[in-house]
Amino acid sequence: MGRVFEKRKHKMFKRYATMAKQFTRIGKEIAIAVRSGGGDPNTNARLRLVMQNAKAVNMPKERVDAAITKATGKADTAHYEELVYEATGPGGVGIVIETATDNPTRTIANIRVPFNRLGGEIGKSGSLEYLFVRKGVFRISTTGFNPEELELELIDSGLDSMDIGDNDEAFVYCAFPDFGAMQKGLESKNIPVLEAKLVRIPNSYVSLSGEALENFNKVIERLEEDDDVQEIFHNYQDADESDED
Repeated sequence: MGRVFEKRKHKMFKRYATMAKQFTRIGKEIAIAVRSGGGDPNTNARLRLVMQNAKAVNMPKERVDAAITKATGKADTAHYEELVYEATGPGGVGIVIETATDNPTRTIANIRVPFNRLGGEIGKSGSLEYLFVRKGVFRISTTGFNPEELELELIDSGLDSMDIGDNDEAFVYCAFPDFGAMQKGLESKNIPVLEAKLVRIPNSYVSLSGEALENFNKVIERLEEDDDVQEIFHNYQDADESDED
């Protein structure tokens, strides 16, 4: 279970290559959360989660506070839209790209570039829905708790499954519509949430090799470098991961 847990932990909460990219992503999430529910984390559940995720990537508290202050101020002119793009990549891999942008025209133009150069194309909205299941996932600390008892207690909050790992941590999974209920359930039981996010889990996987794999990796790398890109999900799976499932 430990090796599988670590692989899932890496995949679900993949860290970007640079701290600057992480902080940019969190900053946009803070702005969106504040716009939708205000700047008080005590009354804004989404903001509370973003602040927890900021802590997980070691974003300084003063930088988090500055981002909240900026988002609540009249001088802040950035209005980010959350847009999702679906694409078929090299070798037929399905790729979903979640963005937060203040300029959709720029964003889609930049996203098209790696596909035009390396293979694949942007598809219509909803064209890849059948490939993925949306779920909420919470990385929690189980210190001081009995994981087996937690599983039973969280069923009423929408628990789908729970993976118990090393270092007193576990993954709690729920259906997409139950994300808010699960957050409330964890908070009501004072269970520390280390990170939380909505993910897209593939229903099936594609294997690649040779030039197709090389081009796919380049596409993902270039998408990750784009400041407008928040998350990338795909259904590529390498041979090692397939052997362990």
